[in-house]
Amino acid sequence: MPPATRSAIFYAALIACCTPWVTAPLGLFLGLIIGFTVGSALAEQQKWLTTKLLQASVVGLGFGLSASNAVAAIQQGFVYTIASIVGTLVVGRLIGKLAGLDDVTSHLLASGTAICGGSAIAAVGPAIGASSDRMSVSLATVFVLNSVALFLFPPIGHWLGFSQTQFGLWSALAIHDTSSVVGAAGVYGTGALAIATTIKLARALWIVPLALVSSWMFGRGQSTVAFPWFIALFVVAVAVSGYIPFASSVAIVARQGLTVTLFLVGSGINREQLRAVGVRPLLAGTATWIVVATVTAAVLWLM
Repeated sequence: MPPATRSAIFYAALIACCTPWVTAPLGLFLGLIIGFTVGSALAEQQKWLTTKLLQASVVGLGFGLSASNAVAAIQQGFVYTIASIVGTLVVGRLIGKLAGLDDVTSHLLASGTAICGGSAIAAVGPAIGASSDRMSVSLATVFVLNSVALFLFPPIGHWLGFSQTQFGLWSALAIHDTSSVVGAAGVYGTGALAIATTIKLARALWIVPLALVSSWMFGRGQSTVAFPWFIALFVVAVAVSGYIPFASSVAIVARQGLTVTLFLVGSGINREQLRAVGVRPLLAGTATWIVVATVTAAVLWLM
């Protein structure tokens, strides 16, 4: 297929994802099809565009939340967040050892599962001196599982009879990246979306202490880690949302921006990337994720 035709197909799909007729799961599915067939026409800018668009969309979603509800969600999910982060790190390292992975790869996979997927791996990797191949394998594993979660979690949530609150907590605690957390919760309902977004961003703040502790654990002695400033902007958006008349419209645009983000995430996954992952990291990452998701769901189901 000529490069011009490949690019035309990619951009046509991208434009379609900007319309309200394409939902978040459909955007990801469309991106996966593009990634495995024609490939991305924005390969060189993919990572930068995905990161910036996700951050902008998350900040925009803040305009659709009330400050009182956000504070209540953080208070409700604080204990779950601490317990799940510590538990995931321990389980992830143990499963990594059983799978025969090296300590660095095990720690990267556990960190990505514990907090915020690719963002956590990107922050922890340099702090522990991880090589580019170990980071690539960990990122690819997390992205694959992250894509699966977006499709699986909503139907499982309905099967378990989860309320909006329960599903919002479950998706924030058990799905890797913010993009799929917000995507899955948005499919489930507006109540779940508000809780999931707030809890996930509060959880993401733990990237900084995790990177610092990881640096000390691996003897790197690194003392500086980039702070995720877009979370501070999200807090500002929530705080002023009640005073801006067009706040709800911004939130609607942000949700569509998330669909485009998921399309870009999907189109960045291809056959070569999956082959590079290998069996053991994928098995270890999957096993850790299943344990975390199952235990978290069981605890919330008994609430």
